[in-house]
Amino acid sequence: MGAKYIFVTGGVISSLGKGISASALGQLLKSHGFNVFIQKFDPYLNVDPGMMSPYQHGEVFVTNDGAETDLDLGHYERFIDINLTQDSSVTTGQIYQTVINNERSGKYLGSTVQVIPHITDEIKKRLHDASINSKADIIITEIGGTVGDIESLPYLEAIRQVRHDYGHDNTIYIHNTLVPYVKATNELKTKPTQHSVKELRSLGIQPDIIILRSDLKISDEAKEKIALFCDVNKKAVFESLGVDVIYEIIVNFKKQQIDNFVLNHFKLKSLQEPNITPWVNLIDKIKTLKNEVTVGLVGKYTSLHDAYLSVTESLYHAGYSLDTKVIIKWIDAEKITNENVSDNLKNLDGIIVPGGFGKRATKGLITSINYARLNNFPFFGICFGMQLALIEYFQNELKLEDANSTEINPDTKTPVIKQRDSNTLKNGLRLGLYELNIKKGTKIYDAYQKELIAERHRHRYEFNHDYINNLKDSDFILSSYSRDEKVLSAIEHKNHPWFLAVQYHPEFLSRPLRAHPLFISFIKMLKSIK
Repeated sequence: MGAKYIFVTGGVISSLGKGISASALGQLLKSHGFNVFIQKFDPYLNVDPGMMSPYQHGEVFVTNDGAETDLDLGHYERFIDINLTQDSSVTTGQIYQTVINNERSGKYLGSTVQVIPHITDEIKKRLHDASINSKADIIITEIGGTVGDIESLPYLEAIRQVRHDYGHDNTIYIHNTLVPYVKATNELKTKPTQHSVKELRSLGIQPDIIILRSDLKISDEAKEKIALFCDVNKKAVFESLGVDVIYEIIVNFKKQQIDNFVLNHFKLKSLQEPNITPWVNLIDKIKTLKNEVTVGLVGKYTSLHDAYLSVTESLYHAGYSLDTKVIIKWIDAEKITNENVSDNLKNLDGIIVPGGFGKRATKGLITSINYARLNNFPFFGICFGMQLALIEYFQNELKLEDANSTEINPDTKTPVIKQRDSNTLKNGLRLGLYELNIKKGTKIYDAYQKELIAERHRHRYEFNHDYINNLKDSDFILSSYSRDEKVLSAIEHKNHPWFLAVQYHPEFLSRPLRAHPLFISFIKMLKSIK
């Protein structure tokens, strides 16, 4: 069987949740026994989000093979519980960069290079590559942006051509639109959907399925009207209502049998009886959590919560597994001082200091870590959080006042954190999945119950081993090293309830139904001392 292709577009407004719709559908199709792969076509000209401000684009999600991607890939992985690859993230910057490089190397034999066919062919090649490399039965591709945006036109033209290339039975177009409620007339309005579909049809794409985003139940009459004016079967009109728990979308889609509609279109028979009971149970548990802990997320990008999306989701996942509601208090590290740190942290059960780049807000972050260390206050550091924990200890306990990272102070005489020497990695970054050794008899071993693990990394700076002797006979246990380069990967305090920090990003591997062991360990400890 050749791969089947699902294309998900959005209309009317942005932020309709088409990525969540795509993810929920992917989970349902996986539950039928199919191998599902999902990708995002992003219309921005950046090559990837790696150099983009978290304030503009939220967190950078990292795949096993080291691709820096849009945060939507985190949704995909968490919902479908699959590990994606660089084939999952395609940007206009990548497409144009490849086409221009091809032209410069003479690959087009002197032809005039144009959007059609050269750009569209390269887009289709990325789709084909994803199919070949993933060996998936079904490829789901979300088109970023909104129909009508000039930036997304090449992608829409490319997916229009895909139906011509692969056939009607092997392709399906899903269009997500908004059905707004007008309070003055007490009506749900279908006209925006009609206009959005008209715009899509003007580009040569007739949607096979329409998903209506609304906070109110949509009447059969409204669905019939949309079906008539948009030229789709009424059975192909589905609704995506606002929910209290995001995973309810999976259950709601299943109730509407959108998965069966897709399989019938593809002329596929289910490979197994689909079972979404674990999701139903999870939703019930989330709504009836019996315990509660409060975690302070001390960061530098706290004004945009999406900047730490995977971290917050991982905290929630751990809470679900422990029947505990995790309340997150957002703390702007720039506002933390020696004078107010106690007031900011005193009503919390623990703090987490996640990743970040640059020197801004480091004083407040170090002050928070110092408070946690000296007051036996639970602390979990991730990436930058581990680096700052080491700097804090060197400065305040070992009395090396100049101790710092060359990222924060390039002129430091005691560079306990320095930039990686390797120039073979992307932008000098250590990216992707690496194996790590875990020391027995440590808190981190208690969490994993393994001596060898694999975790995703994204860092340019790391501990300078020239200062390893300074940590001998210290209060720190060096509890993990990478297998390949002996990079210090985890530290923990000997005489502390829970003071642990890691160089890698455990949040990228956490799942709603399979919480990450480190986050479970952290929340379990907070729950036990509350």
